[in-house]
Amino acid sequence: MISDVGYGLNSLAHLALLLLLLTVRKPGVAKHLLVLATAATFLWSTTLITSLFGAVSLSWLLSADVLKQLAWLLFLAGCIQTSFNNIFDVLKRPVTLIIIAPALVALLAPYLLVVNPAWSFLILIVLSLEVLVLLEVVYRQAGREQWAFKPIIIYLGATNLFEFVTYANATMVNQVEIGYIAARGYIYFLLMPLLVISIRRIHHWGIDIFISRDVVLHSSLLLVAGGYLFVMAVVGYAINYMGGNWGPTVQIILVVMSFALLATVFLSNGFRTKIKVFITKHFFANQFDYRVEWVKLTQWLTRAGDTSSEVYHAGLTGMLNAIQYESGLLFKVTQNGFECVAEASPIVNTVSTDTDTDTDTDKLASSSQESSTTRKILETLAAYSDKNGWIIDTDAYLVKPFDYEGLKLDRDTLKKWGYQLFVPFLKDGKPWGFAVLASGDNEKISLNWEVKDYLTAVSEQVGTYMQHHEAAQVVAENAQFAAFNRMSAFVLHDLKNVLAQVDLILANAQQHKHNPEFIEDTFETLEHTKARMEKMLKQLTDKKAVEEGVNSEFLLSELAKDVVNNRCSGLNPLPTVHVLKETAVNVDREKVANVLYHLISNAQQATADDGEVDVVITGNSDNKTQLVLIEDTGSGMDKAFIEERLFKPFDTTKGNAGMGIGAYDAKTYIESIGGKLTVQSEPGRGSCFTLYFPIG
Repeated sequence: MISDVGYGLNSLAHLALLLLLLTVRKPGVAKHLLVLATAATFLWSTTLITSLFGAVSLSWLLSADVLKQLAWLLFLAGCIQTSFNNIFDVLKRPVTLIIIAPALVALLAPYLLVVNPAWSFLILIVLSLEVLVLLEVVYRQAGREQWAFKPIIIYLGATNLFEFVTYANATMVNQVEIGYIAARGYIYFLLMPLLVISIRRIHHWGIDIFISRDVVLHSSLLLVAGGYLFVMAVVGYAINYMGGNWGPTVQIILVVMSFALLATVFLSNGFRTKIKVFITKHFFANQFDYRVEWVKLTQWLTRAGDTSSEVYHAGLTGMLNAIQYESGLLFKVTQNGFECVAEASPIVNTVSTDTDTDTDTDKLASSSQESSTTRKILETLAAYSDKNGWIIDTDAYLVKPFDYEGLKLDRDTLKKWGYQLFVPFLKDGKPWGFAVLASGDNEKISLNWEVKDYLTAVSEQVGTYMQHHEAAQVVAENAQFAAFNRMSAFVLHDLKNVLAQVDLILANAQQHKHNPEFIEDTFETLEHTKARMEKMLKQLTDKKAVEEGVNSEFLLSELAKDVVNNRCSGLNPLPTVHVLKETAVNVDREKVANVLYHLISNAQQATADDGEVDVVITGNSDNKTQLVLIEDTGSGMDKAFIEERLFKPFDTTKGNAGMGIGAYDAKTYIESIGGKLTVQSEPGRGSCFTLYFPIG
């Protein structure tokens, strides 16, 4: 009877492992061979339960042992080489046939010949030794994965060493000792955790068995209950042993309090949660292999380009890769709220929050109205996250809104939104930006404590990477301005010397007017040279010392017409000003005039003489923004040029004729007053610069 308990436990354990292996969807020769070996062990152990199948005969015992050994030998034969496509590739290999030949002979011989049991004992000894030899081969060729293979080596080594001792003893005494047979079930059962550990460690087998945390939690609670009842039994035994007696009243009180205590343990949500987190942290492998994931994230970020768009895109895709998600948007907080700076496989029908400029006011209004729903969701999530820095799972909010106390979102709109996770990025404790992520066709993750900690660490790494890039850009720009200032100092010095020489020539020329015509021409040439030098000096000096302007309220159409008539009339095509809708704005007149001049002049230079340059003055649909559109039919620009070079200081396509700071200066000033500058352009189809001036 005692042997039946051991074989029964072993059968149940191997049946559970077999069911777990069958749930693994990944195909693989190792998996199939392991399923075969586990199933053989399960059947072997089950058939040795005498209470189910009666007394076990010696011939059946020997045949069952040979079948079990045959299955494990076949498994080890598949482990020696990992390039098999299917089980038939393993079977047709000559080495495999040599390995399993003794087992096949032992299995078929009793049906063909009269075999002395001593020879069967000897064959089983040989099979055990063969398994031990193969284990050494597998362990030596494992190389760096010896740590992963060690548990299964110990499992098979210990069980087969016991088999060797069992049948070596049977050979000497000419019978199998009952004690060895009775102990085998317990030995296999107690050593089986080593097999499970090794399966979890060896990744290239394609086997990833899963044991539910809830199952372990309930088992732990049952263990707590069992431990409690055990303590009560020990106390009762101690009282009886000392000659005492449980009084009826004491028994009733203890029984009632016992059930009350057990009910408290089982029904306490806080206790269950703490136990579950403790079990997950200390008894389960992490959901993520942090060392591997961290290296992958670092390598991905270091491969990004140098431009801001590439860095933002690398940061967003790094977040997505970290959790195997497909779609996402990255937003950066600005003075005007936030703007989308990167996107990866955006969800169809999800509206962008950065409205594209359109020359038609009605289209602007329609686009603004269409994006209001998405913007409202993002504003609500951003405001809520600013208070506590939480990562928000919108799917969890739909199921358990009470977990996000104070967060108010429209549930119907949220269901259609498509994005699941809202991940904030902080800089010095303040919001820098945020990302919204969606799983796409991949499996969604549950935002438990581990995923939150993991995403927090990833967002810190990605946020720091993007913020360092921005800081490096600022440092690089400052270095360029410093170099420009140094250059200006040398140029100013040289120009002043030239100006002094010109003054001296003029002074000497006034004293020698022997040839009137020559002298008059000299005067005229020198005057023009002096005027041009003074103009260059003034421009360089103004660029070096930037003075704070004075804001005043005026109409942009008047300023645009003044710039066109007085500063841009020397180039073709001559710009045309169109006024559709206008409201006065409060800005620095001189700086706005410089901005308009730079953009209009660039449009003229990019357009053929027979082309068109139009300046359109209109208002935005929200009546809070004045728009100035500068359109041309010139050569246009591609997307890469706009993102990487257009607004980069000291980067010019005009050679020595330009400094490359006109567009940069225009964008910087417009953003400094709370507006923005956008560009729409295609090569060969012209460009449209749109300036947004805040009203009021």
